[in-house]
Amino acid sequence: MQINPTILRFCQLRLIVGYLGERSQFAWWPTAFYESTSRPFLEPVFTKTSRLAQYHGVLEAARRLHDEHLNVGSYHLFRLPEEIEQDLHTLVQSGVGPEFSIQVPMNQEDALGSLGRLVSEIPKDGIGPILIGNIKDLEMLEIASDIASAYLLAFSRNVKTYPYLGAAGGK
Repeated sequence: MQINPTILRFCQLRLIVGYLGERSQFAWWPTAFYESTSRPFLEPVFTKTSRLAQYHGVLEAARRLHDEHLNVGSYHLFRLPEEIEQDLHTLVQSGVGPEFSIQVPMNQEDALGSLGRLVSEIPKDGIGPILIGNIKDLEMLEIASDIASAYLLAFSRNVKTYPYLGAAGGK
């Protein structure tokens, strides 16, 4: 299975930021889908798809928080164009192949380290909404790096940020 590097990067970002945003880490949203007790709770109901249920639970909580702080029509890590959303869902659902090395971090330190490895330059500074770029530039891996950068700095300063991409018509 050949994986688009941009899709892989956004999936990694979602899992890492999703984990860090949960209540036992930085408490940006009140979920506990990635805590150790979650899978045994989900598996009887979602026998073959508990991993996907965790992913979508965190995705929805993070999406709601970001949507509350951003304008309608803007895109962010947890709300991307529909075709990208479908690709991300398929990637998490499949979870197969040697290149599928996406794992939910085991602790906060590992998660922050993984997030730091996705940053390629000086972290983007800011609190609240931060315009990272334009949705038409989504395929550029630098966009994912800039988003990772904004989250890394926010988590390290214990503040909230909402990096977003503007509509295709302008910045």
